[in-house]
Amino acid sequence: MIGILVAERQPMVRRGLVASLECETDLKVVADVDNGEDVVPAVLEHHPDAAVVDLDLPGLDGFTVALRLHENAPGCRVLLLARRPNPGQVRRAFTVHALGFMSLDARPEQLADGVRRVAAGRRAVDADLALAALESAENPLTRREMDVLRLAARGARSSEIADQLFLSVGTVRNHLSRIMCKTHARSRLDAVRIASDSGWL
Repeated sequence: MIGILVAERQPMVRRGLVASLECETDLKVVADVDNGEDVVPAVLEHHPDAAVVDLDLPGLDGFTVALRLHENAPGCRVLLLARRPNPGQVRRAFTVHALGFMSLDARPEQLADGVRRVAAGRRAVDADLALAALESAENPLTRREMDVLRLAARGARSSEIADQLFLSVGTVRNHLSRIMCKTHARSRLDAVRIASDSGWL
């Protein structure tokens, strides 16, 4: 019997995931939570073999949860679920040691098979997504440009970015200009979107 923890923020979706998994004779949901901060404590208490984790959890997002589970409970393998999966998210999932990455729209039998594969220590990723992730571009931005873009993604103005990074406003504007050039973005907002979709942020 494979023990599973389900972490999903929306009650109806969470109940649906639990019910779907428990239809399988070899799968048993031993715990379910609705936010990222409860995942590690629940795993340490219930010792599941796999965790099915929503990428958009409140508290801690799915990527952070996967990394913390790898550090604190490596015996619990992680399968991440995304509402609108993209290749960048798949690439990032691998960097935080998640073994599985699927869409929330996956068929019940696909999810069950993914959980089995992950619990056995194998990868479970949609083939098209995996191929797109392998073909997607590497991050062309420098570490400092990433610092600037992260602050811009939070809505900070150039002067605020300059204050936080101890740069001049002119230097920040130069960084933003290079970021837009490298990402082929029309604006800083577009650059944030491109970086997020590519899994750089």
